[in-house]
Amino acid sequence: MTKQSDDRLIVALDVPNLIQGTALVDRLGDSVSFYKIGLGMLTGGGLALANELKQERGKRIFLDMKLFDIGATIEAAVRGLAQYELDFLTVHGDPQVVAAAAVGRAGSDLKILAVTVLTSLDRADLDANLIKPGDIAQITLERAARAFEAGADGVIASPQEAALIRALPQAKGKLIVTPGVRPAGAAQGDQKRIATPAQAIADGADHIVVGRPIWQAADPAAAARAIVDSLR
Repeated sequence: MTKQSDDRLIVALDVPNLIQGTALVDRLGDSVSFYKIGLGMLTGGGLALANELKQERGKRIFLDMKLFDIGATIEAAVRGLAQYELDFLTVHGDPQVVAAAAVGRAGSDLKILAVTVLTSLDRADLDANLIKPGDIAQITLERAARAFEAGADGVIASPQEAALIRALPQAKGKLIVTPGVRPAGAAQGDQKRIATPAQAIADGADHIVVGRPIWQAADPAAAARAIVDSLR
């Protein structure tokens, strides 16, 4: 981490391919030390870019795959991904998935993060998906507790639930990573449960994930630095 950057800020490289991702990283320079690479770039060289940024540029990498499958497949997939020596990997927060992922990463420093409830969902979406009735924050809290008990190193949750999760006894020593973070004045986009960067950190998040408000800015490096300044 350079003195200009702050690894509490994770920049989402939500661009189609390695070429555009590399160009964005070049523009951001020393202002960012931690990147998220997700499914959208997987077929566009995402794993190759993750490896380059980690091994050749000294960046930290969050691989956002949101894996979900039977236990044996999860275990095998995580074991393969752990060879890249990356930092974070997401799986769905179902306890059996988390437990299999924890077995798969054994012997590596890869942190398994469990997805609780996607920040793009609200109660109406949960109803459409036949998720049990109840307050969305309470459901997120219950899923987080079960994921921690199953072996997750941390969870992905909206900023609006960060404080509740941080207060869980099971959350001691665990990571909370919050997408759905928008600087003051930024467009909400497709996120429904949001907060500002400083508020998310104050509420207990260890890391915030920001994408479009940075890479759509006229000066992405300046936008990243402004968020880092707000955290300090």
